[in-house]
Amino acid sequence: MLLGEYEHSIDVKGRLAMPSKFREELGNKFIITKGLDGCLSVYDMEQWKKLVEKLSALPSTSKEVRANTRFILAGACESECDKQGRVCIPPSLRKHAGLEKDAIITGVGSRAEIWDAAKWNEYNEANEENINELAEQLSGLGI
Repeated sequence: MLLGEYEHSIDVKGRLAMPSKFREELGNKFIITKGLDGCLSVYDMEQWKKLVEKLSALPSTSKEVRANTRFILAGACESECDKQGRVCIPPSLRKHAGLEKDAIITGVGSRAEIWDAAKWNEYNEANEENINELAEQLSGLGI
């Protein structure tokens, strides 16, 4: 399970140090793709296969399904960490997430997320105001 929040910087070559705990969980190869809310999502190969299977089972006749499938799959890339524990993030994915220098890597259970640090802070500030409302929504889902 991926948990926690880590601050790292992206170097001029687009490399980002992946936390050692995450490297262990993600394995040698993993997938990075566009995430929701302006971040990147990182999946180990097992979770990625499950996601692809679920997407493949949805009706391709649905415009929304096609759009979401394209969003998730077209931008995806298989990645691995170098000997220093860094992952190279492709320019298209850095652009999607607005990643330039400071990044936050978060663990959200079955996946990790990579955020531009300023976007992460803005996201948290915006959601802090609504945390009670969000908690009530989760309660309605049985959580």
